[in-house]
Amino acid sequence: MIGTVSPPPILKLVAHEIRWAIIRELAHSDYRVQELVERLAFPQNLVSYHLRKLREGHLVSERRSSADEREVYYQLDLNHVQERYLAAGFLIHPAIAPSADHEGRQKSFSSASGARVLFLCTENSARSQMAEALLRHLSQGTIEAVSAGSQPADRIHPLARQVMEQQGIDMRQAVPKHLDLFEDQHFDAIITVCDRVVESCPDMVCGHEPIHWSLADPAAVQGTDADRLTAFEQTAEHLSTRLHFFLPVLDLAQRSRNAQ
Repeated sequence: MIGTVSPPPILKLVAHEIRWAIIRELAHSDYRVQELVERLAFPQNLVSYHLRKLREGHLVSERRSSADEREVYYQLDLNHVQERYLAAGFLIHPAIAPSADHEGRQKSFSSASGARVLFLCTENSARSQMAEALLRHLSQGTIEAVSAGSQPADRIHPLARQVMEQQGIDMRQAVPKHLDLFEDQHFDAIITVCDRVVESCPDMVCGHEPIHWSLADPAAVQGTDADRLTAFEQTAEHLSTRLHFFLPVLDLAQRSRNAQ
C-alpha cells in the first residue's frame, strides 16, 4: 500500500487563484507590481502578498530596474517551475512526467518558420544583439530575428561578439541599428530586453502585447576582465533559457494564426 504523503509544495503554491493568475502573467513577460495590479484587477496588497509567497517558494525572483532603482521587475523562473512541476508529476506516476529534455526544446518548430521577432534595447550593442543571434541559431535560421535600439551605439560590444563566438555564432556582420529602421514593419513578437527602452515605450512596442525581459546590462559591470566576461556569459545563458521557452510559445501562436 502506498503511504500517504503531502502534496509537493509547488502544487500548493500554484493552486491559489491569485498566484496562478500571477504565474500566467509572468510566464508571458516580466512585470512590476502596478502592472500586475492593472492586468489582473486585484488589489495591490493581495498581489504583493502572493508575489512574496511565490518568491519564498523560489518560483519568482525580483530585479531592480536599470532605468529606475525604485522600481522592481518580477520574473518567473521557468526552469525551476518546470523541474519542480515534472518532479511532482513523477511522484504520481513515473510515466506522467519524464525528466526535462533540454535538447528537445531546441528542435525545429515548423509552424514558427517564417515568423519575425524584433528585440529592442537602448544601444543595440549587447543584449538585443545577443538575443537576435541566439534566436536565429536556436531556430536554425527558420525564424527571422532582428534587433534595434532607441539610441544605437557605434559598434557591437566586443565581449558580446566573443561570447557568441564561444557558442559557434558569428556576429562579424552585426551592427547597431535604430528602431526607426523597422517602423511600420510586421513582427510576430517584439521583445524589450532593456528597462530603459521599455520606459520610453516606442510606438512600435505599444501596438503589441508587451513582452519585456528585464536583464541587467553586462556592459555596465565593473571589475576585472574575467568579471566582465562572466557578466556577458551569464547574459547569454539567461537569454538562451528565455528563448528555449519562448520558441514553443511562438510556435503555438503561429499554429493558431495558420488555423484561422
